[in-house]
Amino acid sequence: MSNPVFNRKAEFLSVPDSGATMTYDDVIVKTLLTMGVLSAAAMVGWAFPALSAVGAIVAFIIGMIAIFKRRPSAPLTLAYGTFEGFAVGGLSAVFENLYPGIVLQAVIATFAVLAACLAAFKFGGFRATPAMVKMVLVAMIGYLVYSVVNLILVATGVINSPSGLNSMNIPGTSIPVGVVVGVLAVLLAAFCFIIDFTQIEDDVKDGAPAAQAWWNAFGLMLTIVWLYLEFLRLLPYLRGDD
Repeated sequence: MSNPVFNRKAEFLSVPDSGATMTYDDVIVKTLLTMGVLSAAAMVGWAFPALSAVGAIVAFIIGMIAIFKRRPSAPLTLAYGTFEGFAVGGLSAVFENLYPGIVLQAVIATFAVLAACLAAFKFGGFRATPAMVKMVLVAMIGYLVYSVVNLILVATGVINSPSGLNSMNIPGTSIPVGVVVGVLAVLLAAFCFIIDFTQIEDDVKDGAPAAQAWWNAFGLMLTIVWLYLEFLRLLPYLRGDD
């Protein structure tokens, strides 16, 4: 899932103040470092897919600790990136085996959306508003509820398909539910990028401590990984493979 914490200004008081304030370069460097660690771990997960399940569980635990702790932490951010990388790499290997070429397509699509959102933010004046944040939060809760219900239906055998409701066509059409859900999830992730960028801009303007860059890097990593996984699920439908 995406970065679930949209208001982080209150945490400045709990961030160790070294005297230095956060800059855009701080966020860029730490995000690249975090994504580098995740990518390296993903290569290991690709070679040893059995690590995927363990990586997902440990990453979830670390992620929850980081979110509820609500403090910038380099060790937690890098640890999350490592175990999430194991999970993403293993899952990517499975999808690549089922749908050759899909991983490269998903990577390209993910960074295309990221670039488009960054361009819209920088040149188009797109900024997150309180109304947008509330809308995205409500939509994410709805998406989470749908995902849990779908998982239960598959686990209990109510729907005999690994994709559950996603594999069913919308009544009166030949369009799988998974296409609509996938497109909506991609749009949600795009809005989350705008929220992330707005938060980074606000942090820089407000003179947030330099350590806050780790929190922003963590949020960007969550959004990037979520978007990539959504493309892995959406592309088989668009390619006609599912």
